Amino acid sequence: MVEDLGRVHFLDCNQTGGGRVRKGPGGRHCNAFKILHGAARMTFAHTPRRVVSLQPSATVILQAIGQLDRLVACTRYCVDVCPEAASGRTIVDDSWTAHAEEIIAAQPELVIAAVPYQQKSVAEILKSDARFLGLAPKTVADIYTDIVAIAGIMGVPERGEEVVNAMEAEIERVRERAKRLVRRRVFCEEWGKPLIASQAWVAELVDAAGGTSVGTPGLETTAQNVANADPDLLIAAWCGAGDRVPLEKITRNRGWNGLRAVQQGRVYCVRDELLNTPAPTLISGLHALAAAIHPEHFPRVPGLRCITDVSRETRTPDAPVV
Repeated sequence: MVEDLGRVHFLDCNQTGGGRVRKGPGGRHCNAFKILHGAARMTFAHTPRRVVSLQPSATVILQAIGQLDRLVACTRYCVDVCPEAASGRTIVDDSWTAHAEEIIAAQPELVIAAVPYQQKSVAEILKSDARFLGLAPKTVADIYTDIVAIAGIMGVPERGEEVVNAMEAEIERVRERAKRLVRRRVFCEEWGKPLIASQAWVAELVDAAGGTSVGTPGLETTAQNVANADPDLLIAAWCGAGDRVPLEKITRNRGWNGLRAVQQGRVYCVRDELLNTPAPTLISGLHALAAAIHPEHFPRVPGLRCITDVSRETRTPDAPVV
């Protein structure tokens, strides 16, 4: 639901209201959909015409619902994911490093931010005295709720439903195609030092793509724990790294060269924004996962890179362990 705290609004799918029940790919229910339309309309006396986005997911959602023209400022990471956002817009710091003066200068009617936050950055957003919508999705169902909430606030609830319906249909199409294939065990990481498993929504997409996720989503683990699990695939999608994860280096330095995934050449980098941006871009991430897990059945897609022959490489002296 949307929790109204004056000019601050936090969207939390763990609280439920009436309305239609929708099930996410992992089986989690979110009851917020119809009520969000009403909540969004009751919260705002008008639809905001000037929006500041402090996270790429919000910018991508605005683009998907056809409201990018209302965006007056965003972060450089937003531009990386959504190049169309670059034209004529102010670049500001993100949810982690927000500064009130930058937000004030953009004269927004709405600021949208998302995790991760720092306490001081939230304080800076609040100091701007702009309306603030804070998002904290954990699952695909949460992401659907965020999309519908933003669409309702922007006055185009039907566009939010259309985007969500299209995402659901594509996830189910891939799931149906993959369900008769051999399920492969997948370790997917969102950061390398410390080693952190990807978020819960990624585990849901792995499941839809015909795999079984190894490890606890979103939590720190160790190279030894992964080695003990000996997954069929290793996938790295590091936050902020684009497609530049050094696959050969991390498998070598972590002592993973004997794992079945490395021996069989099933080590992949998926471009950061395809898995770490909780927005419609996740559908491209789903396609990348399916192509990695079942390359014999799903076509190779942009944003997916496979490891080269690590057995030919030698360890570089004094190379840092990643």
